[in-house]
Amino acid sequence: MFHQIWAALLYLYGILLNSIYQCPEYSQLTTEGVDGKEFPAPHLGRWYFIAGAAPTKEELATFDPVDNIVFNMAVGSEPMQLQLEATIRTKNGSCVPREWIYHLTEGSTDLRTEGRPDMKTKLFSISCPGGIMLKETGQGYQRFLLYNRLPHPPEKCLGEFQSLASCLDCKAFLLTPRKQEACKQSSN
Repeated sequence: MFHQIWAALLYLYGILLNSIYQCPEYSQLTTEGVDGKEFPAPHLGRWYFIAGAAPTKEELATFDPVDNIVFNMAVGSEPMQLQLEATIRTKNGSCVPREWIYHLTEGSTDLRTEGRPDMKTKLFSISCPGGIMLKETGQGYQRFLLYNRLPHPPEKCLGEFQSLASCLDCKAFLLTPRKQEACKQSSN
């Protein structure tokens, strides 16, 4: 009898907690895009990597040596491709250029990284102005990444991202320092 009453109380407490605290809103992007522009047009151009979240610290370890990352997203050389160029400023001051090719999925905003068949990337809209969230999954990892058009978005954006990540069972959170000047991107 005691266990049934205790279980009922815990159940009611859970309902109350859910009604008081709700996760911030986010939704997967659609191919209709933003402002009437079809995907990927609104997402081309410069992006700054702001923060990451994952269930464990190990899933974010690749970003530990990073001070800042600037990305440029452009249309690829073939249909259904996006070219991503990045300049990574490490905490020791080095600049590391990187390039990726994303393959678009017909009728979806899901991306596949060339040369990494295990890696999947999904794009999500968030309420932060100029922001976007990516969910990357691969062999043995899952992480959420926050990008913004500004190198230093409003603090409320970071709070929302951290709150959302917590709702998505992420225990580890990484904020890029962004204390050094960004590396210059090559111009093609």
